[in-house]
Amino acid sequence: MKQSQLRILVLGYLVRAPLGGIAWHYLQYVVGLSRLGHDVFFFEDSDDYPSCYDPVRNLTDADPTYGLGFAARAFERLGLGQRWTYYDAHADRWRGPAAHCALALCETADVVLNVSGVNPLRSWMRDIPARVLIDTDPGFTQIRHLTDPEARARASQHTVFMSFGENIGQPGCTVPEDGFSWVSTRQPLVLDAWTPACGSIHRPLTTVMQWDSYRSQTHGGVRYGMKADSFGPYLDLPARTGEAFTLALGGSRRVQESLASHGWTILDSRVPTSDPWTYQDFIAESKAEFSVAKHGYVVSRTGWFSERSAGYLASGRPVVVQDTGFTRWLHADGGVLAFAEPDEVVTQLDALNRSYERHCTMAREVAREYFDSAKVLSRLLALSIDS
Repeated sequence: MKQSQLRILVLGYLVRAPLGGIAWHYLQYVVGLSRLGHDVFFFEDSDDYPSCYDPVRNLTDADPTYGLGFAARAFERLGLGQRWTYYDAHADRWRGPAAHCALALCETADVVLNVSGVNPLRSWMRDIPARVLIDTDPGFTQIRHLTDPEARARASQHTVFMSFGENIGQPGCTVPEDGFSWVSTRQPLVLDAWTPACGSIHRPLTTVMQWDSYRSQTHGGVRYGMKADSFGPYLDLPARTGEAFTLALGGSRRVQESLASHGWTILDSRVPTSDPWTYQDFIAESKAEFSVAKHGYVVSRTGWFSERSAGYLASGRPVVVQDTGFTRWLHADGGVLAFAEPDEVVTQLDALNRSYERHCTMAREVAREYFDSAKVLSRLLALSIDS
């Protein structure tokens, strides 16, 4: 198979999770591959359980109505209005503009990219020559494969295994071995979809986060926790640094009130993520990003780097982020300020404030060097079709 023009199906989680930041995670695969000249379609599957989140009703059920509208608006604005479809297993029905040709596309596809592994490979996709599983949740993914036979069986339907855990298989990385041969990849950024500009040093440091995405895991005597497990040592940063911090947070009212009592400004995460462009506006109004990582990423030294942080970099916003081991492969003289403990946050914020404009400029340079979609996706395809 040659990497000239390929028919590629990108599987993602957009109709079921119609939120601006998550949307960019998947949209940039579709846009980036299209820019490389490939014949690309976005496919999504409802799976067999109620998984459609509606931020207006603030509940999850099997009704995709809100998400279908969200997807239609996003793809239309990006010039890909006819390039997506959604399979509703609950109604055994294809939806969206490519519904009429969905099965024919599967029969003629060269590559399917199952980003985050959040879609089942139904019978109509299992003969696609290159079936790529992209793990965006390293450590937790491998533990699921070791402890959940159904998850392992679903993974085994793929032919290529790629992970945001860029240190997997390297000394010092303790992600459990699950028997799959993982190779590294990272978030692609379509750089001209992000407008870079120097921010204001007087704006708050921000992030968008979930307090507890799902239950923590224990494997081999090691606990792999959520962001909630990482946050405690940093709770007093507003008082300690005098900086303004805003968290667009999904979490319980009790957690939100506790954070607010320690000086954190709390924003309902549904506000900045109502669509992909309100999400970009939220980043643009930030001084920089401050974020901890999931405890599990840190304790196992995965080398994971957030697709959200990559979006800040593309916008010319520096990131002050917890090191998961990514400093082994991401070598930056500015723009990315990594920390391992609270004293280092204070040091990095001082460095940010002393050379703020330089760090804004460097942020965009780091985005171009490490995450440019043409580089990331060309490598991904080369590894996929040669396997």
